[in-house]
Parts: sequence; C-alpha cells; structure tokens
Amino acid sequence: MKVGVPSEVKVDEYRVAITPSGVRELTAHGHSVLIEKGAGEGSAISDAEYVEQGAKMLKDADVVFTQAEMILKVKEPQPEEVARLRPGQVLFTYLHLAPDPELTAGLVASGATCVAYETVEDSAGRLPLLAPMSEIAGKIATQAGAFMLEKPLGGRGLLLGGVPGVAAGKVMVIGGGVVGQNAADIAVGMGAEVYIYDRNIDRLRELEPLMKGLVSTCFASTLEIEQRLPEMDLVVGAVLVKGGKAPHVITREQLSLMKPGSVIVDVAIDQGGCFETSKATTHSDPTYVVDGVTHYCVANMPGAVPITSTWALTNATMPFVLKLADLGVHGALRSDPGFMKGLNVAAGRVTYEPVAEDQGLSHIAPEEALELVAQAA
Repeated sequence: MKVGVPSEVKVDEYRVAITPSGVRELTAHGHSVLIEKGAGEGSAISDAEYVEQGAKMLKDADVVFTQAEMILKVKEPQPEEVARLRPGQVLFTYLHLAPDPELTAGLVASGATCVAYETVEDSAGRLPLLAPMSEIAGKIATQAGAFMLEKPLGGRGLLLGGVPGVAAGKVMVIGGGVVGQNAADIAVGMGAEVYIYDRNIDRLRELEPLMKGLVSTCFASTLEIEQRLPEMDLVVGAVLVKGGKAPHVITREQLSLMKPGSVIVDVAIDQGGCFETSKATTHSDPTYVVDGVTHYCVANMPGAVPITSTWALTNATMPFVLKLADLGVHGALRSDPGFMKGLNVAAGRVTYEPVAEDQGLSHIAPEEALELVAQAA
C-alpha cells in the first residue's frame, strides 16, 4: 500500500503522523511511504532521517494526496485537505466530528473512508489512540493554568503551590479519566490543594489509591460544583463522551461564582468544550477573558510539545497503521470490533452513531458502509 503523510497545516500544529521508526516498520512490510518534504521539522525529524528508513519525500501535499492510497495525519483535515480526498482513499487521523458539521459534510462528500483515532476502542472499551494525547493534554492543562494565574498574564497573581506561611491555590478537575488524572497529578506535584470530580463512583474509588490520598475525590453533582467554585483558583475541564459533544458542566451563570483572575482550562474543546463560555483558541493566542475569568481553550494542546507527543502518538497508532496497510481497510476493521468503532465516515455516509445523533443526521452500520465501499471499488 502507498501510505501518504502530509505536513500538518492546522494553526500551531507541529506534530507529524509518523516517525522514522514507523517508516521502517511499513517498508519492512513491503509498503511505500510518501512524506511531504519538511513534514517532520516541527518534531525535530529531518527529511534525511525518513529517507534513511526508506521513505520517499514529495514536494508538496497535492502530490502526497494524489499518489497515496491511505493518508495518515494527526489533526482533523483542514478545508484544503478535505478537497484533496477522493473516493476509495483511506484517511486515518483524529477527526472530532461531533461539534463540526461542516467537516462532517466535507468528508461525506469526499467519498473517502475516514477512520478516527479517538473512537477506536480496545477489548476493555478504552480508547488506546486517544490515551497518550490525553495524558499529555492533562499535564499541559495544569502547567498552562498555573502560568496563566500569574499577574502579568491577567491572573490573580497566585503561585499555585504556595510557600511556607502562605496557603496553596485550589484546583478543581472535572472528569476523572486519563486527562483528569494527569491534570490532578501535576497539580499535586506543584503543591496545590486538589479536588477531582466524577459521576462514576467506581472511578473515584480507583483514584483514591492512585492519587495516594493526596486529592479529594468528589461526586460531580451540579450543586457540589457550584458550592466549591467560589473557592477555586484553577478549574480544569476534562469531561469525555466517547465520540460525542462534551456536555456543559459550568454554565455562564455559574462562571460568575468564580474569583476575578481565576483560570479555567477546557481540555474538551476538541469535542465542543465542557464550559458554556468556551471557544477554541490557539497556542499563538491561547486565552480570552469572560466575566473576569481567564479561559485557556487551545484545541491542540499536545501540539505544543511535538517531540514528546509525536512519539507518544505514533507508538500507539503504528500497530493499527500496519494492520490497515497489511490487510486493507476492510480486512483490518473486520478483524477487530474495536477498530471497527473507529470508522466514522464511509461510502458517503456517517457510520458513527454519536456523531449522527449530535448533528441530527442519519447513519448506517459501519459494516454495511464498508460493503458499499467494496462494491464501488
């Protein structure tokens, strides 16, 4: 199979979808790897390193999309990339379609077979291709929030960990999954007073020993959150609905309960955001203020640390990439029910039910869509 890797064109995105190790694996399996020149520079990977492992470097994205049978990316395709997709071509990347009807419509019209990293599941129902970026985003969320609390950046002027004789800051983490656990871990390491909220009591029980009793685990009722908000200096939104839009766990009205100069960080912004006042920002312009509260809502937080995140991501994705290349999209997805859940769009139809529900669209079973793709081939 011809596997194409274009440069990422989303604003402030420095990751790349393959490392030289990944090229080596694919070429050892007899596949061709076509990479846009300079695609790895943001992650400190030179073209020469790719070539040494058997990749062919192409001059621009147009050529990559034209020649490749499968396109590997990191972030959701931008409009100019959607226009390059064609029927029968496979796209494997993060899609986050639920809050983005325009992208969904573009992928449906393209006729491409689109598999999303973030909805692939393992045998335990976990999200193995989302997990590494969730770990990184959770860590960045607390780091960024602590930085934004500094006075020159519009914050309260608070050191999150405090010092002897001066109380530490208070951090609320809403959502006890991978993002929330990592955000809380960094906050504890900084010396903050940490509260982690979730609606799953079993998960809260798991977090108690994992966090060594250093955080307060709380059931995420609306009233409990409201009552605690006035005390908080930093709130991290880490709510996840698999493949669907994130619910709003803090409303505009509730925001007014927070202290002036406090900070909220919305890690769920890729799925529409879990605060009513959230809107996507970039690393170049990461914050805005609503009702005196600083909002940090960068839609690709792991892109700020591409050397770490590129390797973490490709460590997770490469087994799936190899399976797609070796077996083809039909064989690969049919061989693994969890992988099949990654199929979001095929044969000009939405195949992932949560996306269809959020956008008021009809959908068909992924197995049926793959059959239509095979018939059209």
